[in-house]
Amino acid sequence: MEVLRDNNLFGKGVNVMDEKVIFEKVKESVVEALGVDEEEVIPNALLFDDLGAESLDLLDIVFRLEKEFGIKIPRGGIQADALSDEGENLKEEDLVVDGILTPLGIEKIKASMPEVDPARITEGFRADDIPTLFTVQTFVNITKNLLEEKEKTG
Repeated sequence: MEVLRDNNLFGKGVNVMDEKVIFEKVKESVVEALGVDEEEVIPNALLFDDLGAESLDLLDIVFRLEKEFGIKIPRGGIQADALSDEGENLKEEDLVVDGILTPLGIEKIKASMPEVDPARITEGFRADDIPTLFTVQTFVNITKNLLEEKEKTG
């Protein structure tokens, strides 16, 4: 297991893992939750379209990652985080109107989810469909970001 030795995460000998190690743990969680073959779980695999996940499967993956890494992934927070920026005074209607992403909402999603093919996020995209964009890499990125935040806040 490769870790970055200079970044102690919890002060108890647990270190921030590099992205490759995080990917392997995410892959393991996806394989266990979805019952798919390891070879199918590649970074750009879409959880719903490519791997056959359903909404409840996402919760299973989230719980497994929380347990594995000692982090808390906010429910619904992925969409909320993607549609917000600290320091910006945006209202929900700036980003979503009648459940549809506005051009600014689309821009925010594309910026916050660079692992997703931007061609999948087009005019008329529904906010409720954001989870269909999730790839294996999405969970790697979320996990990595939460571990980095945890390190900063100690």
